[in-house]
Amino acid sequence: MFAMRSPAFADGDPIPRRFTADGEDASPPLEWSQPPPGTLSFALIIDDPDAPDPAAPQRTWVHWVLYNIPAAVHELKAAADRHGLPAGTGKGRNDWKRAAYGGPAPPVGRHRYVHKLYALDVLLPDLGEPTKAQLLGAMKDHVLAETQLIGTYQRGG
Repeated sequence: MFAMRSPAFADGDPIPRRFTADGEDASPPLEWSQPPPGTLSFALIIDDPDAPDPAAPQRTWVHWVLYNIPAAVHELKAAADRHGLPAGTGKGRNDWKRAAYGGPAPPVGRHRYVHKLYALDVLLPDLGEPTKAQLLGAMKDHVLAETQLIGTYQRGG
């Protein structure tokens, strides 16, 4: 079964400070296994569905968008955004309007950070720096499977 994990935190557990805006703002290490047959690339979206306040969420805040991660790749090392993404990987724009990882920085409360990995049956064309919505549109009808990992973070917590 297609699955994703992180050596830094378990599903549902807090994300270590290092991987947040309060720490090094480094992307977390991620590993995945057993993609379905026919997978030609992966796409990754990390977002926060609890923005700005988990008690009254108003929007989903996008933290990282990647696409065309090669099918032979099954991990991203910690701080991969700074130290080298796999060759051919495209970067999309987050909600800070940057084509980079932006770590958790919740204004209030404990937020969930959903790391979604998609196995695609296609290598997407060069999309430039797509938003999450643009990437999801380009992936339509090409998703073989998806998996997710949820981490949480609260400032001062």
